[in-house]
Parts: sequence; structure tokens; C-alpha cells
Amino acid sequence: MSRKTSRKAPGGKPVRAAPVRAANVQWGGRFAGGPAEAMERINASIRFDKRMWAQDIAGSLAHAAMLAAQGIVAKADAAAIAGGLDAIARDIAAGNFEFKVAMEDIHMNVEAALAERIGAPAGRLHTARSRNDQVATDMRLWVRDAIDGLDARLSGVQAALLDQAAAHAATVMPGFTHLQTAQPVTFGHHMLAYVEMFGRDRGRLADCRKRGNESPLGAGALAGTSFPIDRAMTAKALGFDRPMANSLDAVSDRDFALEFLAAAAILAVHCSRLAEELVIWSSQPFAFVRLSDAFTTGSSMMPQKRNPDAAELARGKAGRVLGAFTALAVVLKGLPLAYGKDMQEDKEPVFDAADTLDLVLAAMAGMIADLTVDAVAMRRVAEQGFPTATDLADWLVQALGIPFREAHHITGRIVRRAEERGVSLAELPLAEMQAIDQRIDERVHAVLTVEAALASRTSLGGTAPKRVKAAIAAARRRWLGKTKR
Repeated sequence: MSRKTSRKAPGGKPVRAAPVRAANVQWGGRFAGGPAEAMERINASIRFDKRMWAQDIAGSLAHAAMLAAQGIVAKADAAAIAGGLDAIARDIAAGNFEFKVAMEDIHMNVEAALAERIGAPAGRLHTARSRNDQVATDMRLWVRDAIDGLDARLSGVQAALLDQAAAHAATVMPGFTHLQTAQPVTFGHHMLAYVEMFGRDRGRLADCRKRGNESPLGAGALAGTSFPIDRAMTAKALGFDRPMANSLDAVSDRDFALEFLAAAAILAVHCSRLAEELVIWSSQPFAFVRLSDAFTTGSSMMPQKRNPDAAELARGKAGRVLGAFTALAVVLKGLPLAYGKDMQEDKEPVFDAADTLDLVLAAMAGMIADLTVDAVAMRRVAEQGFPTATDLADWLVQALGIPFREAHHITGRIVRRAEERGVSLAELPLAEMQAIDQRIDERVHAVLTVEAALASRTSLGGTAPKRVKAAIAAARRRWLGKTKR
């Protein structure tokens, strides 16, 4: 039996082996034959890692300059390499570069193209370098750029939230616990809550960027190199703070990517929570806000519908980002040092999470900037459910010296009386309250309105309008570096 039909399927029919292709020229003399078609497809990453072309070329330019400075390659060869890489970069940017699956990844595509353009000097570029430290460098550079992009997006979301907060610093809305009316707050105060959440997201991303800003370049395959390289030079050229201290760690570490995905997952959750509120608030039973035509859609069957699709998609896409973190954590959890091809699976989750959040944040900024607030509808709900009950209990403590637990009990009885009569606490006659506790006097009415409740919340971080206005100014300075827009 020939080698091509050396095995049989169930039933005895011969099965042909997968075709074997010509040897990959990058591997030199080690392999006589090339990979099977399935191997070529599963092994190649150019479909997705080509987006790292700018980072890959930047790393190669820094490496070539260092090799020349150290006398490892001739300056003329380094100059030819730099010129060839610059030309390749221009072609890729212009869309005039053919990425080849046979070259597997962005690194070999660039190197092969360089050899076609400048000949023998291209073969010197990979001196004292491995694809292992090369890809680790590219990924760190790409994640760093992605963080900078997301930080700018987050700044835009915060700016939109702060504009709404400033416009509605005193606009009454119900504050909820358990999605039940709890205490009155202002819409501006509610917007500021998300400003703080997104601010912490920016802080987490900044921490990730700082921790990951170390250069793997020069670590080689796993053990460093015998060439007299200057790792500090390449690190500085690429904007890293320092070279990584351990060569094994440099090529096998992906916790910078995992940390990025962890921060991204928390950010996605915050986006989803705000999106959920926009969905609720824009529904007819609430009608607190109206989303613009730019971020809503209609129904193919029901002409009256205004669907908050952008908010729903922002809410749904959180699952993708959470899944990206889980995917990479599972890939990494069982890997021994140093490099394994499993690590090729780090890129798609990172790329997808960054792309997803970039789009979601753009939509969130637009929705927030464009929404209109129905202050009448919010106030109507804010006055339901006895929202000033806590203020009554606090007054009993402050004005009459009653212990809070007793004041809580008294207030509960008064609320029940008002509920039985179908009136608000502010509308309940004083005599009705005194029938429950005779110590109550006419001063109590000063604390039972929604406006009084808001104005009294003057503690740091509170919802009193004057506190909200001060918090807006502080947030602009803190997050946007300005006092006004």
C-alpha cells in the first residue's frame, strides 16, 4: 500500500493523507518538507496578528539601530534595513502589501518582504533576536497603544456625563435600592457616580500600562544571547521604562495582557450597568430620559417603537469582554516556562476586547451627550413611596433627641398612617403624627419635602445641589484637567 493510502476509514475505504507542502524557506535546512494544509492553517496567525505591523516594524527598527551601535552589524546594513522597513510600513499603511499565510505571522511576513527588497542585509536583522521576544515586545507595545486609546475614549464619556451633571445638578430624581424608591437624589449626582466608576477604570488601565511598560526585547528565545546587545537602548527607543529583568519571564509572561483584560472586564461591567439604566429610564413605565434618533431604532412590525438598541448592545457586549478574560486565563493556567505556541491564543481575546470597548465607549459617549431628561416624570416618581421617611427619622433624632432605633420605629408607624390615608408625609396633618408621638411639633414640616431632603444632604459626596456643583468642578479638574468646558 502506498504511503498516501496507509490508513483506512471505518468500512475499509482508504483515506488519503493530507497534502504536504514545500518547506518553509524561513526554517532553513531543518525541515525537508513543508507543513500539511491543516497545520498551515492552524499554525498561521497572520489573519489577526497583522494588525501589529506598526509595533513589529518599530521593534525591528530599534533592534537594527542597536545592533549597529554595538558593532554587531555594519552601519550600512542597518541603514539598508531601516530604509526597507520604512518602505514596508508605507506600503502596509497604504494597503499595498500582500500578507501571506505561508509566512505564518506578521514577523515573518515583514522579514520576508524585507529580504525581497534589500537582499542579504535583511538576513542580519534577526541577529540576537527570537520570535519569542519579538512577539512579546509587539504585544506589549500594542496593549500600551490600546490603553491610551481607551483612556481617551473614557475621558470623552466622563466629559459627557459631567455636562449632563452640570445641566441637572438640582434636577430631582428618585434614588433606588432594590429598584424601589428609597431617597431623592439629583440626576447630576447620579451621573457623577459613573464619572467616579469610569475614573477608577482609567486608573486600573494606567496601572496596567505602567506595570507592563518593560521591554522583553533582547531576551531571545528564553535564555538571553551571547551577543553584546544593549537592551537599555532598545527599551528607551521604544518608550519602555526598562528592560525586563529575567529572560524566561520576558518571553513567557502574558500577565500584562491578562491584567489588561481584567481591567477591561470591569470597565465593560460599568458600561453594562449604565446601559441597563438607560434601557430602564427610556422605557414607557419610567420615561425619565429620551434617547436620540441617532442611538435608537424602530421595529419592522410596530411603527410606534423606539428601541434603545445601542444601550442594549453595549450591555450585551460586556459578555464578550468577560469571555476574553476567561479565555486567556484558561490558556495560561497550565503552561510551563518558557514559551508554548498556546500563547498565540493571547492575541484574539485582547484584540476583540479592545475593539469591543472602543466601540461601546463611543456609543456610550454619544448616547449620554444626546439624551434629554424628563424632569417632571422623574420628580413624580421621586415623590412616591415616602422618600423623605429617613429625613423624618433623622429629624426625630436631631430635634427631639430620640434614639435612632426608636425614631425608626416611630417613623414606620407614621408612614403606615400616611399610606392608609393615601397622602404623602408632607401632606399628613400634624395631629395625625402627634397621635403616634406627641413630642412631634410643627417644625417637622420643614424636613418633609423633596427639596428639603436634597438640600440637607451636605455631607462630603452627598446629593445636595451645592455639593453636586462643587463635585462637578472637582471632577473636571481631576479627570479632564480643566475647570470648565
